[in-house]
Amino acid sequence: MRTAMTLFAALAACLVLAQRPAPAPPQARSVLIRDAQVHTGDGRLIAGGFVGFRNGVIDHVGPTAPAARYDTVIDAAGGHLYPGFILPDATLGLAEIDQVQATIDEDEAGDITPEVRASAAYNVDSRIIPTVRRNGVLIAQVVPRGGMVSGRSSVVQLDAWDRRDALIARDNGVHLNWPGAFARHGWWAEPGPVVREKAEERQRRLRDLETLFTEAAARARRPEAAPADVRVQALAGLFTGAATLFVQAEQAQDIQEAVLFADRMGVKRTVLVGGYDAWRVADLLRDKRVAVVLRRLHSLPLRNDDDVDLPFRLPALLHERGVPFCLSYTGDMERMGARNLPFVAGTARAHGLPPEEAVRCATLAAAQVLGIDARYGSLAVGKSATLFLSSGDALDMRTNAVRHAFIDGRAIALDNVQEELHEMYRSRIARP
Repeated sequence: MRTAMTLFAALAACLVLAQRPAPAPPQARSVLIRDAQVHTGDGRLIAGGFVGFRNGVIDHVGPTAPAARYDTVIDAAGGHLYPGFILPDATLGLAEIDQVQATIDEDEAGDITPEVRASAAYNVDSRIIPTVRRNGVLIAQVVPRGGMVSGRSSVVQLDAWDRRDALIARDNGVHLNWPGAFARHGWWAEPGPVVREKAEERQRRLRDLETLFTEAAARARRPEAAPADVRVQALAGLFTGAATLFVQAEQAQDIQEAVLFADRMGVKRTVLVGGYDAWRVADLLRDKRVAVVLRRLHSLPLRNDDDVDLPFRLPALLHERGVPFCLSYTGDMERMGARNLPFVAGTARAHGLPPEEAVRCATLAAAQVLGIDARYGSLAVGKSATLFLSSGDALDMRTNAVRHAFIDGRAIALDNVQEELHEMYRSRIARP
């Protein structure tokens, strides 16, 4: 009897924890969306446009109706159609409840752990994911945190039964937190003074980093050599072009050091993450072809004497200087707040970034930074039908209302636990 009860409890737990809503099946019927404000993601806007797709692939984009017939026609009625928004530098699916340690799997012990793979810990059943999809964020880069070399990231789509189905690009990024020359203490409400880091300790860490990268570069030149340290093997892709180095740095001195270090080591492709002072060293970034994943714009300035709206203007400053960039939502409460990525783009638009460039920096620009732009990031014939339709401006929280969303042509459910709770308690209040 006790065995039966134990089995019943286990089955009940599985049912409670099962993914809700369930992932959508493959696209079976062709779809045409008509009369939409089509934001293609590459800087263009097609007013009253048509987008059609079948078998998960877009086969028509234009201002006129296609000749081909479609099984399902969705009348957008002037709504706004976008490529799925892409969230870089995220811990989505790696942690659930900040105050419950057992649900947190974003940070590995140790200072240099490039062998760590975020995809191995990614939880497709996270209850946060459906709330993020609700605002049109359909793709994310899942990134490990902690230490100087945190590990490797992967790119996932946000409607899958398991990690294998979710993966778009596996282990294609290595993440390095550059040891800063200065650090600020305190917290966001009461920032402390900026102090110089201990020079000897910083130099020791930089020497360790250079030794590791030198060994990895040598390993990449001789892949047939005897098995190497797993850390060295994990870095080898940086020197063959199979992986991108994502370097976290904010201040101008740190950015310059990090970019020049990667260039000297022979890293094929480097992306700057954070980049508060990136606009100050734009010439270097353009010369070395380094793109930027910008820090969260909804934050305070790093320096007391900076303009209070400087974080909001960073995208416009980089755009003016010709530095490629995309937007992130890294920071406190980043997982649950990731649904606000479209509104970060809206803030950039309100502070000088051209309207369609604001869409681009959350779609195609992000896809290019993550190396998935051949299939995702824009509405173009031959690309994946990963897109969503909003009845209003998706970059404005006052009008954003996602009506339909598709990942690889699959019509995904837009329900989530927050809406379920809202309906449940609203019905309770409405009772006499």
